[in-house]
Amino acid sequence: MSINILKGAVIVMCSAFAFTAGTAVSQEAQTLDQLLGFVKQGQIKEAKENRAREQEFSRAKAKQAQMLKDAKAERARQERLSTKLENTFEENELRIAAKQKQLKDKLGTLAELFGHLTSATGDLASNLEFSLTSTQYPGREVFLQELIEKMSGSDVLPSIAEIERVWYELQREMIESGKVVSFTTEVSKPNGDKIQQKVVRLGTFNIISEEGLYLQYVPSKGSLEELSRQPSGPYTGWAKSMVSSTSGLQKVGLDPTGPSGGSYLAAMINSPTIEERWHQGGYIGYAITAVGVFAFLLAILRLMVLSIVSAKVNSQLKSDTHKDNNPLGRVLSVHDANPTMDTETLELKMSEAIMKETPKLERGLTLLKIIAAVAPLMGLLGTVTGMIITFQAITIFGAGDPKAMAGGISGALITTVLGLLVAIPTVLLHTVVNGRAQRIIHILNERTTGIIAEHTESSLGN
Repeated sequence: MSINILKGAVIVMCSAFAFTAGTAVSQEAQTLDQLLGFVKQGQIKEAKENRAREQEFSRAKAKQAQMLKDAKAERARQERLSTKLENTFEENELRIAAKQKQLKDKLGTLAELFGHLTSATGDLASNLEFSLTSTQYPGREVFLQELIEKMSGSDVLPSIAEIERVWYELQREMIESGKVVSFTTEVSKPNGDKIQQKVVRLGTFNIISEEGLYLQYVPSKGSLEELSRQPSGPYTGWAKSMVSSTSGLQKVGLDPTGPSGGSYLAAMINSPTIEERWHQGGYIGYAITAVGVFAFLLAILRLMVLSIVSAKVNSQLKSDTHKDNNPLGRVLSVHDANPTMDTETLELKMSEAIMKETPKLERGLTLLKIIAAVAPLMGLLGTVTGMIITFQAITIFGAGDPKAMAGGISGALITTVLGLLVAIPTVLLHTVVNGRAQRIIHILNERTTGIIAEHTESSLGN
């Protein structure tokens, strides 16, 4: 039994050894002799693989050694080349210094002249790039840029013809800046269409199309473009008159901001019109406007009515017959109806008649006074509301754009302006209408007092 146990243990150990050695056994060993054969085959195979690995390692080691040797040889070669190039560089620097000294000696006083010429050419090229005269004479800045590059090279000198052309372009730019000329060129419409059109150039300030519309010059494209929005006011009308005229003095709007031709004009265009400012007031602005229109119509209506009543009262003052078509006639009719009444009672009855006529004469005055007081408050309400909206936008988007913030505040203040524009005229109209009414009431009181006095005298006489 112990022999069997020992035999099993040997078989297990040998199997484990054969597995760790990498021997693949397709079937289990049945006897010890068969197991030993499998172990021997595995050892032979391992030895063969180890020898192959050793040979591969030896070949790689030899290859690395050769590569190291080649790298050292290349480094030595590059060091020799670097030393040679450094020597050549130093020799070239000395040669360049000598050549530059030789060039300086040959140029003499011309060096300062070419320096001024280069500076003047650069300034002229910069001006011509944005000048409105380039729409009529394109391509000049290309020649100037090429001349600057040529003179900057220090190896080629400009010719007399090139120097004279620079002088010529300077003279032409000065002369053209004071001319009003007409020529035909390509104009880009706001919708993208490009058409050949007659234009009028006003020096270096503005260019106007044959339709009387202002144009802008885009240097990056080298083209003329019609402004999508024209300046408000009389400027467009003046431009049309300028285009159609052939001689004489004409009134026209010019951009005085220099050869760029457009910054002041752009500011005018971007400024909102009166209608746009009115729309900035929003719904509160519309309400203020409606109230103002109502107050104006009411005041005009009351002025017309009081003017008619005043005319009838004046007519009544000149007549001995008391008519019922005017307040004075109706008040005086009370005396005619009660000629024998005592003075105190007659005075009360005539005062009652005046009190009946007073509301008719003062109708609408209270409403005008209320509108004059409420309109500024409505404007203040719109301003406060607009400021709240503006500060909410600043809270969300920040205050990085001062123009946007200023635009919001400006729009918020529009309602205050509208409120004052309604309140001030309403106060004036209320004063005028109230004056008319009080004048008629004063006539009624005056005539009534006179009638009472005459009645009292006649009663005392009797």
